[in-house]
Amino acid sequence: MAAAESKPPAGAAAARRLARSCWSAFWDYETPKVIVVRNRQLGVVYRVVQLLILLYFVWYVFIVQKSYQDRETGPESSVITKVKGITSSEHKVWDVEEYVKPPEGGSVFSIITRIEATPSQAQGTCPESTRVTNATCHSDEDCVAGELDMLGNGVRTGRCVPYYHGDSKTCEVFGWCPVEDGASVSQFLGKMAPNFTILIKNSIHYPKFQFSKGNIEMRKDGYLKHCLFDEASHLYCPIFRLGFIVEQAGENFTELARTGGVIGVIINWDCDLDLPASNCNPKYSFRRLDPKHTPASSGYNFRFAKYYMINGSTTRTLIKAYGIRIDVIVHGQAGKFSLIPTIINLATALTSIGVGSFLCDWILLTFMNKNKVYSHKKFDKDSTLTDPRGLAQL
Repeated sequence: MAAAESKPPAGAAAARRLARSCWSAFWDYETPKVIVVRNRQLGVVYRVVQLLILLYFVWYVFIVQKSYQDRETGPESSVITKVKGITSSEHKVWDVEEYVKPPEGGSVFSIITRIEATPSQAQGTCPESTRVTNATCHSDEDCVAGELDMLGNGVRTGRCVPYYHGDSKTCEVFGWCPVEDGASVSQFLGKMAPNFTILIKNSIHYPKFQFSKGNIEMRKDGYLKHCLFDEASHLYCPIFRLGFIVEQAGENFTELARTGGVIGVIINWDCDLDLPASNCNPKYSFRRLDPKHTPASSGYNFRFAKYYMINGSTTRTLIKAYGIRIDVIVHGQAGKFSLIPTIINLATALTSIGVGSFLCDWILLTFMNKNKVYSHKKFDKDSTLTDPRGLAQL
């Protein structure tokens, strides 16, 4: 009796079928099939989706965003400033050389509006300020000799001495005496400060497009000597009154002058270089930059000292200055027509219109009553063309 023929295992047959199907999928060709579905609601959805996509690309992408342009952000910029004006306090007249710090005319500078001066400070011993932690004492045992408090005014000598005024006592320190709180004199400089004028000279350059421009009008008739900035009539006269800057930032000048603060002058250069250069103009805006509603750090102040010699010993006047700091910030972007971004965005727009077909197909295959009929007509598999001889008959 002949031996029965051995059959291949079922797993091997399944593997061969899977391999044939994968190989067939690799060589198969798929072509779109057009089916006209006479459904008014679906047709309206299809056209509305196409219209919305078209409007988005035409209005927002090409008109608003100008995506047909090559762009450059962050221009190269230089800023030169100059302040003019005089003011007076209770004791003296102040000019620019005294109330503008630093005097170099850069993009960041401070205009002093109030000072607390401690005159005639010299190296010696004196009572520590009551504002320093653990400075108050009752006897010498409360003061440790040689102790140095980083927030204090000097090195403690170990003695407990009477304070400058009142009945309290503080630890004695060696340093610049008298300390600031003990003998400071306040002076307000803000009386005429709103009328100070500030010239802000700004030049920008976009290296990608080799485009440069400045914010001063090129005239030879002494125009800058008698003009003030006005957005409508004197856009290219960048001379601003300090009071105007503070007002545009929404601040009260008297309050700001007493506590100090930081005001930003923002110059924006948004330039469409497909238009003439005269259409590229600076836009100015003003706002306060420091957190004025934070009690722990509200206002703006700094200290500096003026040194001189008296009878061969070094003496100084310590000044705590409150002022309005001006930060000139320049930014912008430039754009010019370029073929590459135009082609990319046109291709994206044409491709996105196909979203309408995808959406309507999904509705037909998922929610319509005759979705199986549509699916059968939508996806056909023609096996008669698998033979090359069948292709030859086409």
